[in-house]
Amino acid sequence: MANPFFFGYGSLVNRATHTFPQVNRASIAGWRRGWRHTDLREAAFLTAIADPDTTIQGLIAHVPNDDWAALDKREWAYDRVPVTSAVEHSLTHDIDIAVYTVPTERHSRPSTMHPIMLSYLDVVVQGYLQEFGEGGARQFFETTDGWDIPVLNDRHSPRYSRHQSLSQSETAFVDHYLALYAQSVI
Repeated sequence: MANPFFFGYGSLVNRATHTFPQVNRASIAGWRRGWRHTDLREAAFLTAIADPDTTIQGLIAHVPNDDWAALDKREWAYDRVPVTSAVEHSLTHDIDIAVYTVPTERHSRPSTMHPIMLSYLDVVVQGYLQEFGEGGARQFFETTDGWDIPVLNDRHSPRYSRHQSLSQSETAFVDHYLALYAQSVI
């Protein structure tokens, strides 16, 4: 891929979790997010799921040094899929864009054994609040499937390696939408 970029729709939206160059807001048509589990990870995580009726917001970032291998290592549980024509962005030069997704045959719905980590969710929602405001963060909840999966409250002892501290208002926002969307917090 010449001039490679990737579309981030989860923790990569939070700029505090990375130092990727040339980061820009973008949206991708034909995809939504879902909480999923694979035997590659202990907890539930987000994956992109093809959905012709949905558009999600996120960030595109240039692949550092055009080195897909290094980025693939960070995103080791995912496959890289080309999506250039589905992404809307403000860049004026030609770029090639990929999204990371777990193929349907390699993931399953999480369970109480594989919950959503609140420390991970906090990072994702904080990123959406900072990039797209409350409307964008609400859209994150609306365009993500799998809220029937338990959420593990690990805020006081975060399991997510790139966890971030949230402000009181960010915490209140996450907690409010968890009360609306999540069926259980354990």
